[in-house]
Amino acid sequence: MPRRPPLLRTLCATAAVLALSAAAFPGLAAEGDKPATRVRGEIPAEYRWDFTAIYANWAAWDADMQRMEALMADFGKLQGSLKKGPAALLKAYQTMDEIGKLQTKLYAYPQLQKDADGRDQEVAGRFQRALAVFARFDAASAWFQPELLTLPQAKVKGWLAATPALKPYAFGITDSFRKQAHVLDAKGEQLLSLAGPVGRASMNAYDELSTSDIKFPTITTSDGQSVLLSPGNYQGLLSKNANQADRAKAAAAHVGTYGAQANTYAAIYAGILQRDWFNAQARKFPTTLDAALSDNNVPRSVVETLVATTRAGTAPLQRYARLRKQLMGLGEYHLYDSSRPLFASSESYPYKKALGLVLESVAPLGEDYVQRYKKFMTGGRIDVYENEGKRSGAYSAGVYGVGPFQLLNYNDTMDAAFVLAHEGGHAMHTVLAYETQPYSTAEYTIFVAEVASTTNERFLLETLLKKTTDPKERFLLLQHAVDSIIGTFYTQVLFADFELQAHQLVEKGEPVTTEVLNKLYAGLLKTYYGDAVTVDDFYQWTWARIPHFFHSPYYVYQYATCFASSAQLFKGMTTGTEEAKKAATARYLNMLKAGGSDHPMAELKQAGVDLTQRATVQAVVDQLDALVSQMEVEAAKIPR
Repeated sequence: MPRRPPLLRTLCATAAVLALSAAAFPGLAAEGDKPATRVRGEIPAEYRWDFTAIYANWAAWDADMQRMEALMADFGKLQGSLKKGPAALLKAYQTMDEIGKLQTKLYAYPQLQKDADGRDQEVAGRFQRALAVFARFDAASAWFQPELLTLPQAKVKGWLAATPALKPYAFGITDSFRKQAHVLDAKGEQLLSLAGPVGRASMNAYDELSTSDIKFPTITTSDGQSVLLSPGNYQGLLSKNANQADRAKAAAAHVGTYGAQANTYAAIYAGILQRDWFNAQARKFPTTLDAALSDNNVPRSVVETLVATTRAGTAPLQRYARLRKQLMGLGEYHLYDSSRPLFASSESYPYKKALGLVLESVAPLGEDYVQRYKKFMTGGRIDVYENEGKRSGAYSAGVYGVGPFQLLNYNDTMDAAFVLAHEGGHAMHTVLAYETQPYSTAEYTIFVAEVASTTNERFLLETLLKKTTDPKERFLLLQHAVDSIIGTFYTQVLFADFELQAHQLVEKGEPVTTEVLNKLYAGLLKTYYGDAVTVDDFYQWTWARIPHFFHSPYYVYQYATCFASSAQLFKGMTTGTEEAKKAATARYLNMLKAGGSDHPMAELKQAGVDLTQRATVQAVVDQLDALVSQMEVEAAKIPR
């Protein structure tokens, strides 16, 4: 089936490094020349996206939109033709490829511009127009998969063997037959496709309740300041306010805003759980987890092993909380204390300097990788600085035939430098996959996506640790690594644990009420944090403010599995004999080049990772334990 083009959203120095930066990026403004303006048109062009790589102008976009409409009509005429033989099957797949390639460009051109400045209503309108056309094609093409599966599998296998032109589609075709037991007939598939908007209603209701209708409170802090507790202001207060009572007051008020609407959120979430169970049963899956994992052929033991091993490995997490409590001099340590920096950093990471650091850090991946990375960095593909109307956060977005585009909101901090490395990992994954794979197998799954990004972060960490002996800077670097493990691994496993248990309630026909969800989430907090953290009662409502639960169930576990995979791959590429490291690096790069040409578990096994094994997950637990030990050593050296 044609796929709507995915955009990967996601959810650091020495004189020698500065010299590398200047030599590597001569076209950029002098280091430290961060634009003083937030007006997009006044920011130098080298820091902004160049959209002409996708289309020269809107006239070209309109022309391709008309071309896609024509191709959609042509594809509809192919219904009933697949039984005619390999030539007919090839024509259908090639037509889908043409449509898919157009989709990636037609989607990205307005979507990227919308993210660069969301105030442009003309761009927003064109983006909506593209989405409407894609939705129409989803429904109009629902016949394809059921018709393909009416063909005898042995006959299609013979076509594949005798028709070299079908080779790019062999994996997809074979995988379709693997999924055959869960594909309905044409009428059934069309019915499920038409039910799609109904299934999204709960998600849309959550968005409106959490954005349009939500009214965040204003509190007065101990210094007399009034603070509106919007998400951004709330996170800023937790990280910057040194008064624990203020942080407590803010947390109770902010999370309590969701608690005040908890019954509505619970009703919405129950609807999402029922939707997932309906879809699972309609496609003849025994559980919602099986249904969610089937598309990528991931065994349920991966999630079960992940949760069980992490639950048994919470001691380092609790040890870190106790270290923070000690260093902060607190009588009690609460969740709202976890964002407060333990030490202030004197280091700054201007963009040009960070580019040099990131480029230097990936040298172990080979000169070919480095040169491709450098080309991407200087090609008008990174939108660097914040501007008025620009969306927050960071992501990497792939446009087949063009390459990746990377969004940042760079602010010269250590965190920003690590985000640059993280998104660069995604970008290079896309570069290598697009260069190696045809369109039909170029898009890699989320299951492997975060492997490349977190691997690049680890390379940067090791580079920076080698460049400083200052105990405070080393502590802060180690803390960044620890916080990454907690945010990307432990927190996501806790979320996955919650989702799994919530879905099981519906599968068993048990009630899903506010009280049930509160008790479930509060219980998990105590399971993971033990007595190292005082868990305030209001945190029981946290589930209501996690968009992933409402937008993309059974998604977040992949962050944790990717982190576990990258930890093992990094170890293989950086320890042992030179021959062993070279072989591990080659396997890793081949995994990136594989794109979506195989199931993600198979790709990871080829690279040397087996996520069904408890040891793979345990390695992350052990890594956190070692990092906390290093932090304790460095903390003892810091004068206070």
